[in-house]
Amino acid sequence: MDFTPLSQFIDRITAWRIPWAEVLVIHRNEIVFQYRAGYADLEAKTPIEENTMIYLYSLTKILTCTAALQLVEKGAILLGDPISDYLPAYAEMKVKKKQSDDGNTTSEPTERPITIRDLFTMTAGFSYDLASPSIQEAVERTNGKLPTREFATALAKEPLQFEPGTRWNYSLCHDVLAALVEVVDGRRFSTYVREEITEPLGMLDTSFFLSEAQYSRLVPVYVYDDELRKAVLMDGDWYRLGTEFESGGAGLLSTVSDYSLFLNMLTNRGTSPDGVRILSAASVDLMRTDHLTAHTRSDYNWPHQSGYGYGLGVRTHISQAGSGSLSPLGEFGWSGAAGSYAIIDPESQLTVMYAQHLVNNPEPYVHPRLKNIVYSVLNL
Repeated sequence: MDFTPLSQFIDRITAWRIPWAEVLVIHRNEIVFQYRAGYADLEAKTPIEENTMIYLYSLTKILTCTAALQLVEKGAILLGDPISDYLPAYAEMKVKKKQSDDGNTTSEPTERPITIRDLFTMTAGFSYDLASPSIQEAVERTNGKLPTREFATALAKEPLQFEPGTRWNYSLCHDVLAALVEVVDGRRFSTYVREEITEPLGMLDTSFFLSEAQYSRLVPVYVYDDELRKAVLMDGDWYRLGTEFESGGAGLLSTVSDYSLFLNMLTNRGTSPDGVRILSAASVDLMRTDHLTAHTRSDYNWPHQSGYGYGLGVRTHISQAGSGSLSPLGEFGWSGAAGSYAIIDPESQLTVMYAQHLVNNPEPYVHPRLKNIVYSVLNL
């Protein structure tokens, strides 16, 4: 296998506008290619190094959904359960209605409850407004801590954007799912993740909170300034709403090598190469089943997701004609706000973990091309 086209692609995008990029390719449980280029710190011209700590952002969502699916396997929850059975604050939700004659938005009680399936599939009716009044009030009330369950309770005070189950909208669903795991299991979400997923898989560098040694390996995040025509440092982590908030949607930090252990477990349909079972094969197949309906499919309309459906927290490939992708049907995964990207392919026994740290990332350009290059090189 000649991975020259892939290394040339990484070199090209890091010479273009992305400060640094790293890709790791696992085929049949063996690392067949790993490459990185660019600068972790553009100002200091510091090269990107092995085991750099990064913000996963929304790549967190795959792990959160895995944690919740473990509870489904244990019979602790069902996808059809109303979330109010576990989170009482959601018992009497309201949904926004059309503006009245005086221009004000009205709200009315929902026609049906939010279910656990709605949390998995982004059909609960939430937005992604991190600055909503109820959340900001909860941050102040908890003195900047905002524990995960407090976040979920606060979000329940906001009216929904639409009736549960009727539309798809990328939102805070998986942050609420993390709170649900806490309530059902009894352990703090980060403790559950560590004891049930990361430690069993030997993942020593994946966490919601970093040690001093890990923090020293965390590289800055950049945003591309079109006027200056260069990437500039971004100030802070806008998803860290509180010191105790463990965002199931965007809170994990990790390394390319460490998170690939988790992704490769899913490629092996729930069991690591060492025989550590995290999920059943049936659960992984349920995760990558297309859960979009006639009501929700038109909302899942991002151009670079053409040919893909949406499963339990992941994109899932359903039409090669629609996608133009060289990957087979059933390939699945997700991405993160700074440009990280996961390819999970049980049929081809392929796992790809790609990372960068540019928040206004050119995802529609980079990810489909990266994917096609990998499949072309491997000739799967």
